[in-house]
Amino acid sequence: MTLKLLLMGTGEFAVPAFAALADGPHQVVGLVTQPDRGGPGHHDHRHPLELIKSACLEQGIPVLQPPKVNAADAIAAIADLAPDLAVVAAYGQILRPELIGVPRLGAINLHASLLPRHRGATPIHHAILAGDTQTGVSVFQIEPAVDTGPLLGVVRTEIGPRETTGGLHDRLSELAVGLASQVVDGLDAGTVNPLVQDEDRATPAPRLKKADAAIDWSADAVAVDRHVRAMQPWPNPFTFLHGGGSEPRRLIVQSVETGPDLEGVESGEVVAGSGVEGLLVGCGDGTVRVLELQPEGRRVMDADEFLRGIGRLEGLRLGPV
Repeated sequence: MTLKLLLMGTGEFAVPAFAALADGPHQVVGLVTQPDRGGPGHHDHRHPLELIKSACLEQGIPVLQPPKVNAADAIAAIADLAPDLAVVAAYGQILRPELIGVPRLGAINLHASLLPRHRGATPIHHAILAGDTQTGVSVFQIEPAVDTGPLLGVVRTEIGPRETTGGLHDRLSELAVGLASQVVDGLDAGTVNPLVQDEDRATPAPRLKKADAAIDWSADAVAVDRHVRAMQPWPNPFTFLHGGGSEPRRLIVQSVETGPDLEGVESGEVVAGSGVEGLLVGCGDGTVRVLELQPEGRRVMDADEFLRGIGRLEGLRLGPV
């Protein structure tokens, strides 16, 4: 039997799995995505999902972009497509029971964590922030509560010691391809065995704000390193450089590594003196060496180039404005 699939996604995480499902044995009857974003402040390059959107339109597959997917007219338009199953990934709106009940087999979601760990909008960021050594992709049956439905399939992977949110996102989106096809085929064949999530192991992964990217130098060096990797490429880890007779300067910190333990170094203090290599900064415990950074309004540069433009380091510190 061939299932009629409704694909629902907006973020780049959805792209590889959606492309594979569109090329697979099942019939895609529609694509639901968020309305196009245009106007001032938006980039003019094509989002990868646009390629799938264009392919659907070329094949005569309806593309729906309702501002509110749970509105009565949107639900009616989806019901007209008569899908057997909705496959959701990085869509950006919570589905209400009235919409979940439209497809014969309900709706499933591709989530970038090992549920119930890191339920919420930013699971990849929080996995790196927490120092997890392993993560993965979970497929679950959507219920009204966020990310709580029974698990239908899981794939695991190790988190690399230098991996950023951006790099891990791309790896997980590729891992989701085989898992999505496997679960859809299993639902078609009736061979999937749902597994109820363990509520005692649930952790939240709430949406981040730009302010969350501010580096807390009072944290230990390992935590600062995780923070910098977790906030790349968004919302971009930042701090301010104080001292040197000028106003505080905003810096985006692109990459760091843990440095040596030094006595008498305060949090945020830029370490200067004989035998010091690179841009060392004191933390609540230990130090980190800043490897790459981007001063506001300038290009990304390595720490050595930045230091040549600074001159004297004595009295400089990093911290909030």
